[in-house]
Amino acid sequence: MSLLDRVRDLLRKPSEPPLTPDTPGLEVVAEAFDLAEADSAVLARSHLWDKGKPAVLGHHLTLSSVGVAEAARILAQDGWELRTVPGSGEIVSVHAVRVQKVDALHCAQERARMAGLAQRLGGDSRGWDALQAVCSR
Repeated sequence: MSLLDRVRDLLRKPSEPPLTPDTPGLEVVAEAFDLAEADSAVLARSHLWDKGKPAVLGHHLTLSSVGVAEAARILAQDGWELRTVPGSGEIVSVHAVRVQKVDALHCAQERARMAGLAQRLGGDSRGWDALQAVCSR
């Protein structure tokens, strides 16, 4: 590391801690549970969503109890974490969550992917939401 690199490191402001699905204070900034509504429309009507910041994208799925482990294995390959909603029975409610930059294209791609995965595993995709830390404006 050169002297210039060390000086730059000292002068940089400390960065915010990285966003995780468990970061306190996250709020829903956009949600899409109507299959007929385009993801671009969902994001366009959101006055809280900050397109310049990453968000926790969460897909709400129902799966057969035997499909949960398989879904977790498949989704983990792309950085998704599958969380089971307490109180589920034979049909299990789960949330697939990961931190990413949210835009209409990626939301639509992931919505289609989650719907296909849920269908293959005997379940359904209910919709998605995006959470970010919201500053008072």
